[in-house]
Amino acid sequence: MQLSVIILNYNVRYFLEQCVLSVQKALEGIDGEIIVVDNNSPDDSCAMMAQRFPDIKLIVQKENAGFPIGNNVGVAEAQGKYVCILNPDTVVGEDTFHKLLVFAPTQEELGITGVKMIDGTGNFLPESKRGTPTPWVAVSKIAGLYKVFPKFTLFNRYYAQHLDENTIGQTDILTGAFMFMDRELYIKVGGFDEDYFMYGEDVDLSYTILKAGKKNIYYPETSILHYKGESTVRDETYMKRFNDAMQEFYRKHFKKSAAFDLFMKAGVSFFVVAKKNKKTTVIEPEEYLLFSKEVVLKEQLEKTTGKKVTRLAEYKQTMLFSAKNSHKKRIEIIFDNELLSFAEIIAIMQHHKQDGYTFKIKPRGCSFVLGSNNSNGRGSVLVL
Repeated sequence: MQLSVIILNYNVRYFLEQCVLSVQKALEGIDGEIIVVDNNSPDDSCAMMAQRFPDIKLIVQKENAGFPIGNNVGVAEAQGKYVCILNPDTVVGEDTFHKLLVFAPTQEELGITGVKMIDGTGNFLPESKRGTPTPWVAVSKIAGLYKVFPKFTLFNRYYAQHLDENTIGQTDILTGAFMFMDRELYIKVGGFDEDYFMYGEDVDLSYTILKAGKKNIYYPETSILHYKGESTVRDETYMKRFNDAMQEFYRKHFKKSAAFDLFMKAGVSFFVVAKKNKKTTVIEPEEYLLFSKEVVLKEQLEKTTGKKVTRLAEYKQTMLFSAKNSHKKRIEIIFDNELLSFAEIIAIMQHHKQDGYTFKIKPRGCSFVLGSNNSNGRGSVLVL
């Protein structure tokens, strides 16, 4: 078998359904398998999987034991030469795995391969490629120095800003939202360190791979969609777990620094206060632009939203203007996956990321529309 895709799910039933659909399409023509591990979700994720995807292997955990254990359980059941660790709040293009399976065998001493990730607004996610978060690199990130001095090597290493987002190249750290690697290598280095719970385990595995003499590669020849906020809500709990994870990483790989401990605690406190004082404004679209051949879908959307829906039966770049400059209304684009492939949708979102639209997807064969307008907050689901 060529590839095993491991999807660890917790309580994101609709995003999981869309993710699995995209992976199924991406595995067409590949000898592969999908393994879904559920970390005791309180929603109906498992019932949905049993009903919609009865042939996909589902492992139901009796408790939420964390990200590392869940993925290690999935890889233990995998049969593929390669494994791909994949978040459930992602959408892969139909070309993603085909391209990686061609690319990987050409690389010597290959460790982990990551791809270009975009958020629900079409914008590039800088954590697609990162440097090793030594204490100084972490400080420059928390203090925002990488934004002030993006071209200075001293400050820009956290997001590996020496490497352009569209250039293939070596990078130290790749994100656990998408990790493609040889299964035997994963097992050889021990997989994810189970001393972590959530956050930091991808940094640890990436760095462990580097120490084993392998190369981690950022490969932007294919893009995936990652609704980052759906699995990573930035609240006080997040910051505490992030801090604990970094402390574990430094304990394991570097000397502990009292000065850095103090800085991290101050950073966490500042973040919590800023988060409490920040008001999140949800801006609803005033009308919708639907790319679909289905007239019934247009009628369903109008009935559900109570707003105007303009339907277009095909997509051309010239159909979309710059909404923020040429139109005063807030317009949300809904892509019908029956009309456009996931890869096409991802490409369109990237092309129009600065044009003032928001984006949602109606997955093929599903009775809901979902997406996210903010990479730091929860996504939204509209059930039809």
